[in-house]
Amino acid sequence: MTVINDIMTSINAKPQNDKHHPKKVVFVVYPNFVLLDLSGPLQVFSHAQTQGTRQTAYETAIVSLEGGTVPSNTIVSIETTPIAEIEGKTIHTLVVIGGDGAYISMHDEKLIEYVTRMASEAERVCSVCSGALILAATGILDGRRAVTHWEDCRQLEEAFPKVQVEVDPLFIKDGHIWTSAGITAGMDMALAVVAEDLGRPAALAMARDMVTHMVRSGGQSQFSPALDRQSLDSTGRFDKLHDWIADNLQSDLRVETLANQANMSSRNFSRLYSSQMKVTPAKAVEAIRIEVARELLETSALGVKEIAMRCGFNDDERMRRAFVRTLKTSPTEYRLHFQTNND
Repeated sequence: MTVINDIMTSINAKPQNDKHHPKKVVFVVYPNFVLLDLSGPLQVFSHAQTQGTRQTAYETAIVSLEGGTVPSNTIVSIETTPIAEIEGKTIHTLVVIGGDGAYISMHDEKLIEYVTRMASEAERVCSVCSGALILAATGILDGRRAVTHWEDCRQLEEAFPKVQVEVDPLFIKDGHIWTSAGITAGMDMALAVVAEDLGRPAALAMARDMVTHMVRSGGQSQFSPALDRQSLDSTGRFDKLHDWIADNLQSDLRVETLANQANMSSRNFSRLYSSQMKVTPAKAVEAIRIEVARELLETSALGVKEIAMRCGFNDDERMRRAFVRTLKTSPTEYRLHFQTNND
């Protein structure tokens, strides 16, 4: 397999772009890729517009090794361009899509050679989900922080020990290399890329059009606390209670209050809740307060004291202790690492 020893030098020598000219985004797929890994980011880049204009900001292309129709992991197949026809053309952002097929394609020397050369010329290189395995096979992730779907992290770590694999984040930006966790995390990464290229208002507009969150920080966990609660509470018995807690964080949320909201006696509620949710009601309330505080720290300009009050901690020291105990960091440090650009 051809190895480009000076790949980092080539990548860092980036030409200047005309800000009014659409940026070329190329998606690499292969048999048995995950359809949503492609369609989510593709939708973001296809419809993003330059601020203050109706001009399309990106020009997209989908390529595969041989071109033609490539099957996804669903009944839907995608028409692609042969990768050889794209090689040598100016690429702003290269995106390698994930899927079970990555486990085979990561050993395809011809594909890896093409991706290596394209990555050496692209201004930005990204992967969605297990697409990180293909990027890692090129050597471009050596010495870099990277993430993939949590189910693929062990494989990435074992097959490519030079990659600094992190299990938790939604996406990671290490220089001009972006990697993302599974499925919808690719959309989070794409929106963050749009925010970097076009400004936060353009990304907000895209998120509103797509009725999705904006903008989930890459530092957020791909393990959703809300989803964990729903998994434990498979019958949905406490769903309404959890929603009510999130809407009433400044209220007195003692066990008696929660039991009354659930139409149960305090003793029976405490016993049943702890058994079902594997955590005490008090710990559950604290976890929800921390979730909301994290979101406010990431997405708002509110002061730490104001956030502590809004989330029912009553004072910032109490919130600080909860953050240190749960996240091993203070609210201030958390904001420094994960706050999105509020320009």
